[in-house]
Amino acid sequence: MQKILVVGGCMLLGTLVVEGQDLHFSQWFNSPLLTNPANTGFIPDADYRLGANYRNQWSAIMAQPYRTESIWGDAQVFRDRIESGWMGLGGVIERDDAGASALTSTAVYGSVAYHQMLGYASLITVGFNTGWVNKHINTSTLKFPDQFDGKFFDNSLPTSVVIDKPSDNFFDMQVGMNYAYFPTNKIYVNAGFSVQHINTPRESFFNTDPVGYNDKIARRYIGFVSAGIKYNDQVILNPAGYYTNMAGAQEAVLGINMQYDLQDEGDQQVILGLYDRFGDAIVPTIGFVYKNIRLMFTYDITTSPLKNYDNGYGAWEFALISQGFYSQYNGDKRQSLCPTFKQ
Repeated sequence: MQKILVVGGCMLLGTLVVEGQDLHFSQWFNSPLLTNPANTGFIPDADYRLGANYRNQWSAIMAQPYRTESIWGDAQVFRDRIESGWMGLGGVIERDDAGASALTSTAVYGSVAYHQMLGYASLITVGFNTGWVNKHINTSTLKFPDQFDGKFFDNSLPTSVVIDKPSDNFFDMQVGMNYAYFPTNKIYVNAGFSVQHINTPRESFFNTDPVGYNDKIARRYIGFVSAGIKYNDQVILNPAGYYTNMAGAQEAVLGINMQYDLQDEGDQQVILGLYDRFGDAIVPTIGFVYKNIRLMFTYDITTSPLKNYDNGYGAWEFALISQGFYSQYNGDKRQSLCPTFKQ
């Protein structure tokens, strides 16, 4: 228990001087606007979509685990005004509570993207988003190294740490680019790259940071590649890879999921998958599709040294997405760019 308290305290102190890594979801593919702003309106098989994500992490070793939630939506616009192209508009609200609500993050982003067909078999997209971020810390729940009496942390003891402002606000901006290739109705390949915090905003709970610390948020670089391969009339395979790097902290994910059609036209599907976040966790996936609604659940099985403390019980997460067509398309006049079960 003492080791866990010390590890947790060090992690929290790291967040105070902004040397930590960004929030993330294991289902990055079901959080498109946070992965890459160029995904805004990049909806191969619909015209608009709404989504919600929830992640619960480290509940096995913390009484009040880390929780991350987001709701988002995007839509294609101006399809009838731009030749072989369209615009995408969207927005995201994200919130994160780090243990005992000691550190709370709230972010609101609006995003815009432009999509242009290149011939009949490829598409290129550029996009950006900008938004407002608030970080708030509850100082009454914090414990610092000089409050450790050898056995316990006692926050009734005095501390030399002075937090000047328990709440911080700043503007943030991301840019991104996507490319998709779909030579047949059975093959779809998509790759993207984005840079988050491109404006490197200042984030600190101190008016004057301790000597040696940089209060600028480092840029985060994200790249991904995914594919849809129609194996037969009942199975579509979706291999995917993801990589991100921020201030030397990196994450690499590789895996695949399978869509299995339970009825004709894909109105009911089962999704099964497995992903490996190298050096950290194995992430099995299960999901279900009913008409235009998709629900997916993942569980992080810890493979890093942290498994000695959490017994492999890392995090669980779900994503709920609903998508559809504008009424003027009547649901059957919009060609899907990716493999589908519909004939």
